[in-house]
Amino acid sequence: MDILVSLLSNPAILLGIVAFIGLAAQKKSGVEVITGSAKTAIGFLIFGIGAGTMTVALQKFNAMFQAGFHITGVITSPEAATAMAQSTYAFVTSAILIIGFIMNLVFARITPFKNVFFTGGHSLFFACVLGLILKFHGFSDGMAIAIGGTILGFCSAFLPQLCQPFMRKMTGNDDQAIGHFNMLAYALSGWIGKTFFSKWGEYTTETIHFPKYLSFFRDFLMGCASVMALLFYVSALAAGPDVVQKLAGTTNWLVFPGLLALQFTAGMSVLMTGVRMFLGEIVAAFVAISEKFIPGSRPALDVPTVFPYAPTAVIVGFLCSYAAGLLAIVVMVLMDSSVIIIPAAHICFFSGGTAGVFGNSFGGWRGAVAGSFVAGLLLAFLPAILYPLFGQMGVMGSTFPNVDYNVVGMILNGGLNLFQ
Repeated sequence: MDILVSLLSNPAILLGIVAFIGLAAQKKSGVEVITGSAKTAIGFLIFGIGAGTMTVALQKFNAMFQAGFHITGVITSPEAATAMAQSTYAFVTSAILIIGFIMNLVFARITPFKNVFFTGGHSLFFACVLGLILKFHGFSDGMAIAIGGTILGFCSAFLPQLCQPFMRKMTGNDDQAIGHFNMLAYALSGWIGKTFFSKWGEYTTETIHFPKYLSFFRDFLMGCASVMALLFYVSALAAGPDVVQKLAGTTNWLVFPGLLALQFTAGMSVLMTGVRMFLGEIVAAFVAISEKFIPGSRPALDVPTVFPYAPTAVIVGFLCSYAAGLLAIVVMVLMDSSVIIIPAAHICFFSGGTAGVFGNSFGGWRGAVAGSFVAGLLLAFLPAILYPLFGQMGVMGSTFPNVDYNVVGMILNGGLNLFQ
């Protein structure tokens, strides 16, 4: 069980194995098979190093922002919520993860939804949500595993299909899908861009004409570093030297925000390098998988695989989704909500940024702004609905932010309530 869970929740190993099978099925030489498999895994690990660097920087931003602006509440962190859920329901959630991957392959084989989901961490988070809800309603371990695994497998195959029209527009082909359980939000963002802003679609985030004094924004990394430095310094100055110095360690508190901005940008550069490396290998290797085992199938991969298609839209989406999350805090306070959901900057970056790319695909920069703002509202308000249930199951102080988890979880919980 532990070996299977480690395998299925570690995309680098899983993708390396898939590449090995695909290249071997194409009768490549032993050297080509080993090289392609290793480069797939190494590329994904490089991508993970970049994502980890960015996440650490954004978590420190969270700490400064909350201290500086005196915001307290529930942090939307699936990692923390999963750790709490696993402490009590480890067997159920792990088994749902395994059955979910198997059922994903079954659904991809027998239905028109030909997507094979490879973002194992997200599958584990979803398995926790399903396990918590099913156990809350009194299901035995066996029934919870069977029902949860089937739902997870179906969602893994079906939900990427909703995003595929926008993926085809971005990539120019139908070879890859998005595999990240905010797919309802991404599809909605793309729909908003296409429905309301398509007549301005040629004015994308990547064709914005900056005045000469802002010409450095034409270089994506320089623009990224500048925006993040501004955000980090605003938060640091609001938090004050005492709070920032604790986070900074031996680094001077005024130097620390600028250094964080550069670290974040370096992480983004590393991430994009890793994406380009493993994406070329896995898509080529997956051709044989598709032809021999699951005809017409495609790999559903993590969100940074779409960042290179509109990198400026990622920053636009992050800023707009985070602004929406802050607006949601104000609304929750004014409504005297029993739960205040605090948007996590790293969630807004990866999820809101991706929503920006989808909105931009047909709707240009206007679609990116509107689509990611709506996605940010969903990331903030939806977790508040299921948080009381999770609290009764021992998950307190953190929750699962992603739109798909919460929408499917609400439907499942509501449906089960009808029979009680």
